[in-house]
Amino acid sequence: MDYYPRATSLDMIGLFFRVLQYRWLILSLLAAGIVLAGLLTLMQTPRYQAIAKLEVLVPSARVFEDLELTSESSDIRAFQTAREKLKSRALAERVVYALNLTEREDFLFPRARISPLNIFYRAFGSEPQKTDSSLPPDALMRIATSRVMSNLKVELVPNTSLLTIDYRDQNPAYARDIANQIAQSFIDLRIDQSSKTSVQAREFIQEQVALVKERLQESERALVAYAKTAGITVTGNEGSLLDTNLSDINAALSKAVQENLDFDRLVKQIDAGQGDSLEQVLGSAALDKLRGTLIDLKGDYESKRLLFKPDFPEMRQLASQIRETEKQLKMGVLAITDSIRLKHQETVAKVADLQKKITELEAEKSTYQDKNIQYTILKREVDSNRAQYDSLIGKLNDVAVGSELKTQNAAVVDLAVSPTMPFSPSLPINIAIGSIISLLLAASVIYVAELINNAFSNSDQVEKELGLPVLGVLPLVPEIDLEQQLTNPQSALSETYRSLRTSLQFSGAEGAPATLLVTSSEPGEGKSTTVIKLAEDFASLGGRVLIIDADMRKPSIHRRFNEDNVIGLSNLLTNTVRRGDLARLVRRGKSSNVFFISAGTVPQNPADLLSSPRMSLIVSSLRKQFDMIIIDAPPVIGIADVPILSRLADATLFIVSTSKVSRKSVTMAVRRLTSAGANVVGVALTMFTVGKFEHNYRYGNLNYKYYTYSSSSNLLPEVSSNTEGQDRDVWNWSVGFVVFRVRQHFDNILDRIKSIA
Repeated sequence: MDYYPRATSLDMIGLFFRVLQYRWLILSLLAAGIVLAGLLTLMQTPRYQAIAKLEVLVPSARVFEDLELTSESSDIRAFQTAREKLKSRALAERVVYALNLTEREDFLFPRARISPLNIFYRAFGSEPQKTDSSLPPDALMRIATSRVMSNLKVELVPNTSLLTIDYRDQNPAYARDIANQIAQSFIDLRIDQSSKTSVQAREFIQEQVALVKERLQESERALVAYAKTAGITVTGNEGSLLDTNLSDINAALSKAVQENLDFDRLVKQIDAGQGDSLEQVLGSAALDKLRGTLIDLKGDYESKRLLFKPDFPEMRQLASQIRETEKQLKMGVLAITDSIRLKHQETVAKVADLQKKITELEAEKSTYQDKNIQYTILKREVDSNRAQYDSLIGKLNDVAVGSELKTQNAAVVDLAVSPTMPFSPSLPINIAIGSIISLLLAASVIYVAELINNAFSNSDQVEKELGLPVLGVLPLVPEIDLEQQLTNPQSALSETYRSLRTSLQFSGAEGAPATLLVTSSEPGEGKSTTVIKLAEDFASLGGRVLIIDADMRKPSIHRRFNEDNVIGLSNLLTNTVRRGDLARLVRRGKSSNVFFISAGTVPQNPADLLSSPRMSLIVSSLRKQFDMIIIDAPPVIGIADVPILSRLADATLFIVSTSKVSRKSVTMAVRRLTSAGANVVGVALTMFTVGKFEHNYRYGNLNYKYYTYSSSSNLLPEVSSNTEGQDRDVWNWSVGFVVFRVRQHFDNILDRIKSIA
C-alpha cells in the first residue's frame, strides 16, 4: 500500500474553503494594503504627462543605400535608430539650450517624488522652493540634461511609422514645452545631418562617374576593334544561332531515333509471324469489317452443315465466299505490314541524315567558340563598366533629389497640449497594486502556515494519504466539558462515538471484531478516552466487554475508573500475582458489563512481556469469557509494543488527532503496523473542530447543535437552571473557548517541534 501523498489537480473548492478559513488574515492584510496605498498616494508629488507624435519618413534614408528597395527589417532599424536619437544626450542638450532650462530653478530642483511633507503641501497649498545658484554652468547643464532624459519616454506605435514622445514633469507647462521642443530639435538635427551627408555624397559620386565613364569608352573601342579583325558582328548573335540550330537538330534526332526504335520493334514482330496482332492491324476499320463478315459466313456455313452436304451448291458457294474473304483479309494485313516496313526504312535514313548534320554544326560551333572567347571577355568588361556607370548616375540623381527634399525626413503629427489633470499618482492604480501585494503577502503567509501545520485537518486528507477509511469523526470538546459530554447520552460527543461503534460493527464480514486494538502514533490523541467510551457503547448492546490496559509504560485506564494500579497485566505476565489477588485482577468499570484489567506494575521490559507466549494464552482465555476485548495500546512511534499486540487482535483502530500530529508521524506509524501484519480496519479522527471551515466542504455546515437532542422545535440548545449550565451551552461562542483554542493550537505546534527534534 502506498502511503505517500499523491499529486492531484487543483482543488478549487478546497482553495475556496482555505480562503474562508484565513478570511480575517486576508481581509486584514488587504485593508492594510489599501490604507498604505492611500497614504502613499498622498505622499507622492503630482506629475503631468504631455504626448507629441512624430512621423519618421524612412524613404529619405534611401540615398545612403545601394539602390535597393527598403525592406521591412531596415524600416524597423530606422525607427529604432530614430527612437534612440530622440533619447540621446545630444538631443537633450539641444532642448535645454532652446528652452533655456538651466535658468529655471523650479525645473532644476523639483520636489521629491515621495515625501511625507507632500501631505502638508496638499493640505495648505504651499511649499518651500529649493534653490542653489552657486553651481557652475556645466553642473547646471548636466542636471537639466539628466532631468530631460530621465523624464522622457519614446515608443514606436505598432505597424506605423509614428513615434510617441511622452514627457512627464511636475509642471504641466514644462511637460508640454519640452515634448514639443524634443520633436522640433529632432527634425532640426536630422536636417543638419542630411545636408552635410548629401554634399559629401554628391562630390564623391561625381568623381566616381568620371573614372567609370573613361573606362567604359576604352572597353567599347577595344571590343569594336577585335570584332572587325575576327570577322564577328558586333551584335554577337552567331553563337546564339548555332546553339539554337544545334538544339533543334538534337531534338529532331531524338524524335527520329525514338520513331526508328518503335518501327524496328514492329518489324521484328512482323518477321516473327505476329503481324496479325499489331495495333495498326487490330485498329483498322476495314479489316475489322472483313473479320466480321468472315465470322458471319463461317457461322452461316456451320449452321447449314446440319442440313446440307459440303457438295451442295449453296454450301460450295459459302465455302468460296469464306476463302475470298480470308484472302482479302490477308492482303489487308500484308498492305499494313508493308507500309510499316517502308516507314522503318525512312526513319533509318532520317536518323543518318540528322547525325551527319549535327556533326557539321558541332564543327562550326567549335570554330566559332575559338574566335568568340576573346570577344566574350571584352564584351563582359564593357557590360560591367556600363552597369557601374548607370548605377552611379542613378545615385547622383538620388542625391540631388534628396538634397532638395531634405526637410521631409520627419514631421510632427500632433503637438503636445498642456495637461489639465495629473498623470500620477493614481489612487485606483495604487489601491490595485496595494491590494495585489497584500493578497500575495497573504498567500505567502498562508502557504508558510500550511507548511508548518502539516497535520491532518479533515477525513479526506486521511483517506487520501493513508488509504484507510475514516470510521468516525469525533468533535473537539473543552477539558471541563469532556466528562459531562461523555456521560450524557444525548451529547454530540456521545452520538459520534455511537456512530464509530456502528462503523466498527460493519468493518468485518462477521460484525464487530472480538478483539480490538486501539492505538495512535503519539500520546495525547484521545486513545484511552476512545477505548473507554467504545467499551461502554458496545456493553450497552448487552455484551460483556473487557478493557485491557496494555500501555505498561504510561498506564491511564485505572485513573479513569478511580482505581489503583497495584496488580494488573504486567503482574499476570510475570506470574507475580498471588492466588488471593486473582479476584481483583479483572475489575468492574463504571457501567454494567464493562470490565477492565489495569496495566499493573511498570516493568523494565514491556515488549518482552507482550511478545511472550503467556500473553497470547491470556488473550485466548479471556476471549472465552467476554464477548469483546478492547486493548488500550501505547503509541506506535518509538516503541515495539504495538506491532506485537496487533498480531493478537482481530482488528486495529488507529486514532488520529486533528491538527496536532504531523502527517509523516501518522504515515510511518500506519506503515509500521501494516508491515507487522496488523489488520487496520480504519481511522477515528479525534479533536475535530465542529463548525470550522475546512478543506472538505462537507464539513463546512457541520454544526455543534446537530448532535444535540432537544424537544424544542426551534432547535435551540437546552437551557440549564443555573448559570454554570448556561455558560456551558454557549461555550463555543464565548471568549473562554477562543482562549482554549489558541492555547491548544500553540501546544500542538510545540508538540510537533518536539517530535521533529
